[in-house]
Amino acid sequence: MHIVVLGGGYTGLLAAQLTAKRTNARVTLINATDRFVERVRLHQLASGQRLRELPLTELLDGSGVELIVGTVTGIDAERRLVRLGGEPVSYDILFYALGSHADLDTVPGAAEHAYSVAGAEESERLRDRLARGGVAAVVGGGLTGIETATELAESRPHVKVRLVTGTFGGGLSERGRRYLRRTFERLGIELIEGARVAEVRADGLLLADGAHLAADTVVWTTGFQVPPMAREAGFAVDTAGRMIVDATLRSVSHPEVYAIGDAAVARLTDGRELRMACATGLPVAAQAVGALVDRLGGRAPKPLRYRYFTQCVSLGRRDALIQFVRADDSPVEAVLTGRLGAWYKESIARGTIMLQRHVALARLIS
Repeated sequence: MHIVVLGGGYTGLLAAQLTAKRTNARVTLINATDRFVERVRLHQLASGQRLRELPLTELLDGSGVELIVGTVTGIDAERRLVRLGGEPVSYDILFYALGSHADLDTVPGAAEHAYSVAGAEESERLRDRLARGGVAAVVGGGLTGIETATELAESRPHVKVRLVTGTFGGGLSERGRRYLRRTFERLGIELIEGARVAEVRADGLLLADGAHLAADTVVWTTGFQVPPMAREAGFAVDTAGRMIVDATLRSVSHPEVYAIGDAAVARLTDGRELRMACATGLPVAAQAVGALVDRLGGRAPKPLRYRYFTQCVSLGRRDALIQFVRADDSPVEAVLTGRLGAWYKESIARGTIMLQRHVALARLIS
C-alpha cells in the first residue's frame, strides 16, 4: 500500500509521520519546498527577525517517510495519480493537506499592491519593503492582523502602523478587547474601526465610504483561499473549494482520500465547523490517521472530537493575550497577558515543532 500526503505544513507533516509510524505502508510526503515553514511565526519574519531553519529531511529523519520536493499541478482522482512537474505519483490512500493562502482576489487592487504574511516568500517581500519606512496599513482585525500590527510596531519603530478593520477582536472577551486597545496605545498603533476597504491602490486604501487612507505599504491579513486542486479533481467541495469530509475526515465523494487542515471542512457531529488554525489542525490530523488505522485493522473509526481551550495572540516579543474560551470557542472573561502570556504563547509555538521531532524520534527508537 502506498500512502501519499500532499503538503508539508503542520498537518501534512504530522500525518505523514504518524502514518509511517502506525502502519506498514510506504509513505510519501510531497511538498513544494524542502523547508518546513512555521506559519505562526511569519509576522516575525516580516518584521525583520530571523527564523530558525527547519529542513524537512531533518524533521523526517528516521521516520521512514520519503520526501518529494515538487509542486502539485493536479490530481487524477480516477487513476489515483498526483501530477507533478515530472513523473506522476500513484497512491492507494491520499491525505490532502495543501493548506491555504491569502485571499488577494476579492478586493480590487489587493493582488497588485498588497503584501501578505501567509507564506515565507511573501513575508520576506514585506520585510524588504518595510525597510523603507513610511506608513504601513494592516487590513484585518482578526488574530493575524493583530499579531502583525503589534510585531511591526515593536520591531520597526521607523514605520507608522495603522490597523484598518470592520470589527476589532470580535472573538475576544470585553476584557481581552480592552487589553488590546491599551496595547495599541502603548505601541502607537492607529486603530481605524468600522471600515470596509473597497480598493487597494499604490498609494493606500480607498474605503467604501469614499475616504482615502494614505499608506506606503498595505498588509493584507483578511481572508484566506485554498488551492483549486480539489475542485479541479472532482472531489466534493464547498463554495470556497475546501474538501467536504465526513466525521472521520474522509472525503464524502472519494473514500480513499482524507483531507485535513485549512483545505478541509471539518465538522463535529453536532454540525459545528472547526476554524482554520494550527491548534485545530494538529489534533484533527492525528484523528484522521487514527481513523485510517482503524479501518485498516477492521475496526469502526471514531468520529471527530475536539474542544477549544484558548486563543493565543502574540503582541510583540514581550507581550501576548491568551484568551480562555469554552469548548465551542466562545470567549470567557478570563485572560492571561504580559510576559507570562508571551511565555505561554511561545511555549505553544515551540511545542508544535517539539511534537514533530517527538514523533520522528519515537519512530527511530521503536
